[in-house]
Amino acid sequence: MPPKGRKHCRKLPPDFLSDLPDNVIDVILMRLPCKEAVRTSILSKKWRYHWCRITELTLDSHLWETKMDKLYPTVKFTKIIYQILSLHEGPITKFSLDIAVLKSCPNIDNFIHFLSRNDIQQLVLELPWGKMYNLPSSLFTFSLLSHLTLHNCVIHPPSDFQGFDKLISLKLCDVTISPELLGSLISQCPLLDKLELEISEDSLSDVIEINAPKLRSFDFTGNITFICLMNVPLLAEVSLSLYQGSSMEADNFFFAMFFESCTSLERLFLHFNGSEIQPEDDDEVATRLPFDVNCVKYLYLRFLFLEESYDLSHVLCCIRSFPYLEYLEIQVHEYGYDYEDEDDEDEPIPEPLELKHLSDVTFNHLKEVKLGCLTGTTSELLLIKFLLAESPVLERMLIDRQYLDHEQLDTRLQIFADISNFSRSSPKAEVVYIDLGGSLA
Repeated sequence: MPPKGRKHCRKLPPDFLSDLPDNVIDVILMRLPCKEAVRTSILSKKWRYHWCRITELTLDSHLWETKMDKLYPTVKFTKIIYQILSLHEGPITKFSLDIAVLKSCPNIDNFIHFLSRNDIQQLVLELPWGKMYNLPSSLFTFSLLSHLTLHNCVIHPPSDFQGFDKLISLKLCDVTISPELLGSLISQCPLLDKLELEISEDSLSDVIEINAPKLRSFDFTGNITFICLMNVPLLAEVSLSLYQGSSMEADNFFFAMFFESCTSLERLFLHFNGSEIQPEDDDEVATRLPFDVNCVKYLYLRFLFLEESYDLSHVLCCIRSFPYLEYLEIQVHEYGYDYEDEDDEDEPIPEPLELKHLSDVTFNHLKEVKLGCLTGTTSELLLIKFLLAESPVLERMLIDRQYLDHEQLDTRLQIFADISNFSRSSPKAEVVYIDLGGSLA
């Protein structure tokens, strides 16, 4: 029985949200979209306006709910910016603005000027397509900037720009900037470790000279002939993506010039995107590239055509130019070719004339191969046969079976039987079938 005159009430459960440490609340808020972070003010007194003190802010499409907002964003955008300027307290070290979905770009000059007075270290600006936005000169005063990403804008550093002396990574996609200014911008970032460029040929009129003594990773999408690596002694990883429809002429390879100063390169990613490796003369059989890249140990070939035997010849021509290769990964371009369409499928797979001149090729250091998106064409099986026969230290070949599993059972079993009968120069070599889901890790 409760004492007289005293109301009986149950003990309230502890308020776990209010008991959370400030640093934990900060982490939670930084993982939420800005709109949801603001709404956390209703949770408790401790959470009220806590979002105003977080050091990382992200503004993206979550703030524009309707089609009308995206067509006419100026009013709402200005209101959002005003709230951030008036309510935020303390430094902002990371800011991301993704308004690529908008029809036009609102004026963000004042906002960038506001950010320039903070301790910004990471900045991401993904602006709308269409008319390019001219970045204000205040962006080039971010003295603590370590990571910079810019999409769809015009970059023109002021004449007194001294560079970003703390910048570690730079990503530029579909920007407008002269090759001279871009080369100068890169050279004025002495600590630059990672560089990513996606620039169309239409916006380039001359070669971009890259002078970056600390650069370790370079990712480029476009025409390789516009890139000249001048001073990159530490460059260890390169990713090159060709635009669809272009080709790389095996006998006039710009790679020779491209890799001339890449003495530390270990990993090379080549994304063909439906492009082809082909000799300068279509009637000529490729034998080898006019150079060897001895430092590359890991080679990744993505979206590669292997429809005909001469495609295979050109691919092997490319691979043999990396004599110290230890790991090879190939993802075949999906062209809908069917193993069942082959004539005389019960006959042994012949070696085409195009491969006779590759009889001297041996991959003496190759230990692992991963093959993705295979459909069982003759060229694909020849590639497997060639690699198994000419890799004396091979330990494992991983074959993606997701497309093979779509074949009829008898067809699939015939493919597996052909592969199991291929001779192997390495006594340790094993073939493992796995489902990679269409993408290689």
